[in-house]
Amino acid sequence: MAQGREASLSPETILAELKKNGISHVIWLPDSETNWLFMLMKAEPSLTLVGVTREGLAFSTAAGVWAGGGKPVVLVQNTGLMESGDSLRGWALGLNVPVVMMVGYRGYTRHGVNTDTAATYTERFLNAFGINYYLVEDDGDAPRISIAFEEAAKTKRPVAVLVADEYHGFNR
Repeated sequence: MAQGREASLSPETILAELKKNGISHVIWLPDSETNWLFMLMKAEPSLTLVGVTREGLAFSTAAGVWAGGGKPVVLVQNTGLMESGDSLRGWALGLNVPVVMMVGYRGYTRHGVNTDTAATYTERFLNAFGINYYLVEDDGDAPRISIAFEEAAKTKRPVAVLVADEYHGFNR
C-alpha cells in the first residue's frame, strides 16, 4: 500500500480472482459487510451461491461440492471460522479437500494493537490446524488469492486467505 494513499480491496477484484480460478460454488454465511461482493457474485452466471446458516456447515457443504466435481470456495468471517473448528477438522482436513477459505479478518489493524480478540486468535487458530494462509489487504495483494488456490490444489488441503479490508472495499 502506498504511503498516504488509502488503498482498498474491491469486490470486482475478488470476483475476478474467483472466476480466474474456476470457482463453481461460493459457500458462505451471508452478512451485511459483503453486500457489494454478494451483488456481483449473484449476477455472475458461472457461480452458484450456497448460503449456510452456520459457518460449520460450510465445510461439509464444500466437501460435498468438491466430491461431486465442483470447485468451491468458503467465504466466512474469522469468528465463524474459529467456531467451526471441529467441522473444519472432520470435513476439510479429514477428507483432504483442496478448498480455499476467504476469511474476513475482523479486528485486524496491521499495527499489532488489536481491539478485538478475534484478530488476536485468528492466525493462532490457523497455525494450530496447520493451515497456511495469505494476507490480502488491497487490490495489489490480489495475486495471493491465486497462489492460495494453487497451493490448495497441490497439497490437497485447505488454505486460507485472510481478507484484512472486509469493511472498506467490499462496502463501497
